[in-house]
Amino acid sequence: MDLKIAARMTAVLALGAAMTAAFMALRGDGSQDASSPRSAHPGGEPARVELARCRDIGMAAVSDEDCRRAWAENRRHFLQSSHPAAPYAAPSVDKDQSRLLPLQPAELPGKDDQMQPPKVAP
Repeated sequence: MDLKIAARMTAVLALGAAMTAAFMALRGDGSQDASSPRSAHPGGEPARVELARCRDIGMAAVSDEDCRRAWAENRRHFLQSSHPAAPYAAPSVDKDQSRLLPLQPAELPGKDDQMQPPKVAP
């Protein structure tokens, strides 16, 4: 009986250790391997480094010309479209009219044309 309990406890501990190892492997420790795109720029992209410097200096960055230039470049890069937009083309005047009903003059309803509710005798 004691052997079964010891085997179960060992199995539970092994399962817990395996789950902890898997969690730590999936979570990662923040280091990146050599195939990472960030490793091409060890210090980070120059624009990112400048943006980080501007963030670190606080309100003084507002009057710093280098920070303004970095922000403008970041906005341009962020808002740039992956494919250029086509110039605006005016809609075609020749529209397909075949699905529309023919235009008829509006007739004003007269006294005889109005629908009257049926009269019920008491």
